This record gives sequence, structure tokens and C-alpha cells, in this order.
Amino acid sequence: MTQPPQRGTVLVVASDPAVSDHVRRVAAAAGRTSVHVPGLPDRSAWQSADIVVVARAEADLAAAQQFPIHPRLAVVTDRPADVRSWQAAALLRTTRVLELPAAETDLMQFLTLRSHDSGGDGVVIAVTGGCGGAGASVFATALALVASRSGRALLVDGDVGGGGLDLVAGLDTSPGLRWPDLVIDGGNVTADALHHALPGIDDLAVLSTRRDVVNVITENALRAVVAAGRSAGDVVVCDTPRIDGVVQRGALDAADLVVLVAPATVRSAAAARVVADSVGSVCANVGLVVRGPAPGGLTAADVAEIVQVPLLASVRPERRLAAMLDGRGLSLGRRSSLAAAASAVLAILSDTGVPS
Repeated sequence: MTQPPQRGTVLVVASDPAVSDHVRRVAAAAGRTSVHVPGLPDRSAWQSADIVVVARAEADLAAAQQFPIHPRLAVVTDRPADVRSWQAAALLRTTRVLELPAAETDLMQFLTLRSHDSGGDGVVIAVTGGCGGAGASVFATALALVASRSGRALLVDGDVGGGGLDLVAGLDTSPGLRWPDLVIDGGNVTADALHHALPGIDDLAVLSTRRDVVNVITENALRAVVAAGRSAGDVVVCDTPRIDGVVQRGALDAADLVVLVAPATVRSAAAARVVADSVGSVCANVGLVVRGPAPGGLTAADVAEIVQVPLLASVRPERRLAAMLDGRGLSLGRRSSLAAAASAVLAILSDTGVPS
């Protein structure tokens, strides 16, 4: 392909006729003209297309040949999306990995709606528990702490019935605004203002609930906070409730990746399967973090097979975790299993590294 596609055209790069046909039908239903090529096009055609949909094999080639980053790109596959699929996507700076034909609805939305990624270079990760007591709040805090080591991070507490993420982060006595104190005029706020107003540690800012008043988080306020972080290039981590509501929907709708945390037990895995089906209907990119110990001998791969989402990382039992949380808050050393798991998840959304 040497001629750039016409404006509004979807460029489909797939050598597999079945994958190409799936995308062709969805594009037609979305009212989009599509141009299909069986191999990598030239770079001008790649860059000038409004939308690029590329099969996993061709995504691997595009990443290896250092094709330019495209602001609206999705990787499609006809097999269950695995870490390898996300590795190819990460190198192309996209977090959209869609399994066809199951994700045809998600592809339709991608082709018809404006991409929320266009507002900035930041990423949004929603963390939710597969069951009660899964450790999602702790893992969300670990993600934000690790992310803040290499840039700014914003940790958003979405659990109005919880004890507050400032406790988990060790910031409960630090001055700064919490959700009930935050007033967002006109639905807009800047990330710089948040980082100055919220309690924090170095490059990490934490928007927590309060324990002495009723916490109300509106959809507009949540979206404004998340959009501010994304537009400023922050890593935004949302501790997201399992129960459907404006907070869950707002976080999932904005998320580039949903991280589901589940303990390594059969009952927890079964519950996480239900949650995975629910959140997966909103965000196509859902991955699993399995937390030990495993009293019945289940492996992380066993849990992932039950939940039926890709395994991102597993977390060994953290020594003195309970004592840390009851004391000065979460502190992650070099040998921390939590830190290693957080790094693995962040690597999937990075163009500089991928999990091993």
C-alpha cells in the first residue's frame, strides 16, 4: 500500500482473512470505510489513517520495525488475549487489545467514539477486588507508590465506605484536601492544583475519603480528577468498588487497564469470575493479579484459568504487611513481592519494558 487512505478510513492490517473479515463487518456496521492490507503498509499510510486496527502478528512486526506511534490504534486477535498480546500493544503505545469475535461490541465503540486517550499522555488503571478482602486497596496503593518512583502518580480513592487510602499510604496525619473538601468549579481541575492541594509523598498525590463525615463522590468530580491526571501525563490509579455505581462506571470507562485482585482460593476465584464478566462489559482490557498464600495449593495460573482473564502477576505473602498497615503505612522494599507485581503491571502500559 503506497497511497494514504482517505480521511475517515479505518486501516486494517491483518494477514489472517478471518480476522480481517471480522473487522470489515464491524467497520461497515459502524459506518466506516475500511482499507485492508495483508502486511505492513508504508509509514505514511500508517500515520495518515484516522484509525489503525492491526492483528497481533502484524503488531509484533510493527513494533520490531519501530513503526510510529498512532493515537488511535487497536490490536485484535482471534485467540484469548494474553500477556504477549499486550506486550505488542504496549510497544505501539496502545492499551486496546480486543479478542474477536467476542469483543466486536468493544471494537464497534472504538470505531465510533472519540478515543479518551487523545487528551494526554497519562494512563489510568482501575483496581478492583474479585471478592471482599482481596487486597485491592493495598495493591492500588502499591501501584501508585511504584509509579511515583519514575514520574508523577495520582491515587484516587473510590471506596466511599472504606477507611481511606490515606491510612494505607501512611498519610492520615498529613495536611491536604480529601474528597468532601474538594470543590471542582465547572467540572475542571488541573493536575498541578491537585498535587499541591492533596496529601502526598514526593511525586505521589492521594485523593482519599474522610472518616469523620459522609463521603459523596459525583461522576463529574471523578471524571474531572481522572482527566486532569491523564492530561498531565500522570499515572492515575483508581481504587474501584466492585458494586456497580457512578464511581465504578466512571473509573472503568476511563481506564486503560482494569486490574482484578483475587486471593488464591477456589471461592475467591469463582467470585472474581463474576466480577470479571461485569467489568469486562465496560473495559475490554482486564487482567488478574493473584495474591497468596494458597492454602489449598492453587497456583496463580489455576486461578487465572477459573477467572478466565490474563494473568498479570502473582503476589507472595508480604512479611509484616499487617504491621505496616497498622503503623506508618505501606512501605515497599527492594525485595517486596507487592512492588515486583506492581512493576510487572506498570510495564504492560510502558513503552520501555514488558513483564517477563
